[in-house]
Amino acid sequence: MNQNFPPNQPYPPQQPGYQQGPPPGYQQGSPQGYQQGPPQQQGYDQQGYGQQGGYQQGSSNVPHVAPQGSPYPVLVSTMNDLPGYIAENVFGEVFGLTVRSRNIGSNFTASFRSLGGGEVPEYTQMLAESRHVAVMRMCQMAQQMGANAILAMRFDCNEIAQTMSEVAAYGTAVVVRRIEPPRPTDTTPDEDDANDS
Repeated sequence: MNQNFPPNQPYPPQQPGYQQGPPPGYQQGSPQGYQQGPPQQQGYDQQGYGQQGGYQQGSSNVPHVAPQGSPYPVLVSTMNDLPGYIAENVFGEVFGLTVRSRNIGSNFTASFRSLGGGEVPEYTQMLAESRHVAVMRMCQMAQQMGANAILAMRFDCNEIAQTMSEVAAYGTAVVVRRIEPPRPTDTTPDEDDANDS
């Protein structure tokens, strides 16, 4: 049953009298109150995933919590919660993807290095760069949603067609706020306590 279909024709081919539609009882459209995709907020461009540069936080009252000197614009943690912080708003899953391949020269050099055993710096560098790019894209997606942190961040790495490496970084975008520790009470005796004795 190997048939060639014209590129502009639907697949499977429509037969006379056949009408493809939703199953009986299926309600079309999104459930009530459901919004697909990141929240549409004012203050940043809604061009979507893969946009280059020009990112701004979605809400001006979201505190910046990324550590000083961090290479990422939001706080990224592999933990499910952050000590000293409380998650005020959860946006959901964010991810960043990149697929890379080495050039022919690097593949040739790496194949000879692998004969001797040990580390292959060409592939190590490629994977380190891929992880960084994937995390940056994930952070940018979180910023578009208005998040200031990503919790439970994980990596996934796969090989595609034995020549390319896919790296995915994913986590949960949240807005976190620092919890102020309770202030210690004054335990030094004052003059009134000294007179009571």
